[in-house]
Amino acid sequence: MTSTSDGRTARGERTRRAVIDAHIALIEAGELKPTGAQIAEQAGISLRALWANFNDLETLFGTTGAELLSRQDTMFVPVSPDLDLPERVDKFCAQRGKLLEFIAPYARAAGLREPFSRELRTNRMRHIARVTDEIEVLFARELAPLPASRRTQTIQALGIASTWASWSVLRDEYGLDVDGATAVMRQTVAALLAAAVHASLG
Repeated sequence: MTSTSDGRTARGERTRRAVIDAHIALIEAGELKPTGAQIAEQAGISLRALWANFNDLETLFGTTGAELLSRQDTMFVPVSPDLDLPERVDKFCAQRGKLLEFIAPYARAAGLREPFSRELRTNRMRHIARVTDEIEVLFARELAPLPASRRTQTIQALGIASTWASWSVLRDEYGLDVDGATAVMRQTVAALLAAAVHASLG
């Protein structure tokens, strides 16, 4: 019984992995709203097997979102808070540009369904929270002396400058390449932190 149960569990895990990989592959290929049938075909399974392992699209969105966060984690290299401010800004923005390019296809796809999907909105907030946490640690020296309200506003402004909403405008609306978009982010982040330092001294 145990062997049979273990085999069934392993097959289920392989099926779920195939579905997640298929979902991601379709989005990377430009299919921003893949259907269950398309995902099942890409994964090499039946549509029935797909829905036997995922209750609905919301469950699939949540699981795919967790996988993407995990993949981002493997790419993330913490920037030392002990570096001088210009070097911290430069390294932070360079890495943000790299990570934002990685999530670009999925962010574009999610944008089409976010108004109707709690899981996709939750995924987006997880990404924003991670960047906010990084900002608070990396720029703690500049943020700590600020009054609470100014500190919150500065963190929020830095978050806006370094997350998908701004990046998509720079890349898709302004038509900047990655280096150009990163340069604009760097200028914005540096200016916000310079203003924070000036406020703390004045």
